[in-house]
Amino acid sequence: MKLGARIFFCYLIIFAVCFTAPFNWIFDTLRIRYLEGVEDSLADQANILAALAGMEFEADAFDPEKWYGLFDRIHDRPMSARIYKLLKDRVDVRIYITDAAGVIRFDSESRETLGEDYAAWRDVRLTLRGEYGARATLADEADPTSTVLFVAAPIRVRGEIAGVLTVAKPTVNIKYFLKKAKPQILGIGLLYLLAATLLSFLVSFLLTRPIQRLIQYARDIRDGRRPPFPKLDRTEIGELGRAFEGMREALEGKRYVEQYVQNLTHEIKSPLSAIQGAAELMAEPMAESRRTRFLANIQEESRRIQQIVDRMLDLAALENRKTLDRVETVRLYPLIRTVLESKGPLVSKKQLSTRIDVPENLRVEGDGFLLHQAVSNLVQNAVDFSPEGGAIEISATADREQVRIAVKDQGPGVPEFAREKVFDKFFSLQRPGNGKKSTGLGLNFVQEVAVLHGGGVRLKDRKEGGITATIEIRAPRSAAPQGEAEEPEIHGGRDRPA
Repeated sequence: MKLGARIFFCYLIIFAVCFTAPFNWIFDTLRIRYLEGVEDSLADQANILAALAGMEFEADAFDPEKWYGLFDRIHDRPMSARIYKLLKDRVDVRIYITDAAGVIRFDSESRETLGEDYAAWRDVRLTLRGEYGARATLADEADPTSTVLFVAAPIRVRGEIAGVLTVAKPTVNIKYFLKKAKPQILGIGLLYLLAATLLSFLVSFLLTRPIQRLIQYARDIRDGRRPPFPKLDRTEIGELGRAFEGMREALEGKRYVEQYVQNLTHEIKSPLSAIQGAAELMAEPMAESRRTRFLANIQEESRRIQQIVDRMLDLAALENRKTLDRVETVRLYPLIRTVLESKGPLVSKKQLSTRIDVPENLRVEGDGFLLHQAVSNLVQNAVDFSPEGGAIEISATADREQVRIAVKDQGPGVPEFAREKVFDKFFSLQRPGNGKKSTGLGLNFVQEVAVLHGGGVRLKDRKEGGITATIEIRAPRSAAPQGEAEEPEIHGGRDRPA
C-alpha cells in the first residue's frame, strides 16, 4: 500500500474512532439532557404552585373542589400548540397535594387517590424532610419509555412545612423529540465525517506530492536526463530532498574526480615510457658525472610517477566500491608479522626495534589483501617518521563491537596545522632526516579500507612522543573482548555499508 493511501486510511480510522465515541455518548445521554430540562421547568412550576397553595393553607382556605374545578376547565380548554414539528393538543401535567403526614388532599388526575398515604414516595418523603424531592416512575412496567417525572416542592405555613405539592409530567414527548433529534445529529455527524474524509485525502495528497516529485526526479536522473530540482516544501520532506540533491552533487563530483584521475594516470603512463627510454639513451657516451646525475633523476622521477599511478588506480578502484568483493576470516597475528617481515630491510637500516602484542587467536572478517595493505601503510609511516634507534609497537585489541589495530612510533607527531589534512589526498609531511614527502595517498587508502570494513582510522599523539595510528574494524560476531584502545584525537572515516 502506498504512503498516501496509508495516511488517508489512518486519518479515516482516527476520525471514525474520534467521532464514534462522542456520538455514542451524545445518544446515550441525550435522553438525560432532555429529562434535566423538563425537571428544571417542573421545579419552577412546583415552587410557584406550592406558594399559592401555601397561602390557602395559611388562611385555612384550602378547598380541593376549587382546584378540581380549575383543572376541569384546563382539560376542557381547546389547545393547539405547534412546538416545532410536535402538535400539542392537551395539558398533560399532573398535580397532587399532600398534608404534613403525606396524605393526598388533592390529585388533578383522579379523585380516587384522595386519602391515600404517599409519605413513602420519594418525592413526598424527601420534601417533608426539607430536602429536594423528585422521582421518575414508569407508568407501565412493560414500557421502558413510559417514564413519568415527579418534582415536589414544600408547602410552608409560617415557615413550617405543612404539606407537599408535586408536579408530574410524562416523558412521552421526550421520546418524540429524541426520535426527531437523533437523525439530525447523525446527519450532521456524517456530514462532518465526509468533510473530514475529504480533508484527510487532501492532507495525504499534500504530504505525498513532494515525495512523488522526488521519486520522479530520481527516475529522471537514473534515465540520464537532467531535470530541474523539483519544488519542495519547507518540511522534513523538503530537507530530505535537498539532502538527496546534495548527495547527488557530491557523487557526481566524486565521479568527475575519479574520471579525472583515471585520465590523468592514463596520460602519465605515456611519458613514463619516454622517460624510461631516455634513461636508456643516457648509457651512450657523455660525461660520466652528467650521465650519472641525469640517469639518477630520470629513474627517481619515473619511479615516483609510477608509484603515484599505481596508488591512484588502487585508490580509485577502492573508493568506487560499496561493499567488499570478498570476505574471509583473517588471523591478525600472521598478517602483522608478515607486514613487519616485509619492512625488515628498512627497519634494520634505521636500527629500529619492533614489538608485536597481538593475541594469536584474534581474527577479523574482511579482505585479507586490503587489510595487509592498510597495515603496511601505517607501518611504513611509522618507519619513515621514527628516529634511528627508535621503537615501533603493533598491538591489537577487541571488544564486542570493534577490533582495533594500533601502530605506535616515536616520531615527531602530527603538527597542529596538519591535523585536519592528514587524510586528504596528496597531503604529505616531510620525512625527518631527508625532508622528502610521500605520494600523500597512504592514509587516504587506509581510511578507505577501514570504512569498507565498517570502521575508521584514528591518529593520536603520544605523551612520550610519537603517534598512535589505529585502524578500527567491525568485530565478527564471535569476537571476544580483548581490551580497549585509547580514545584518539584525529579521526578519519565515514559511514558506509560493508
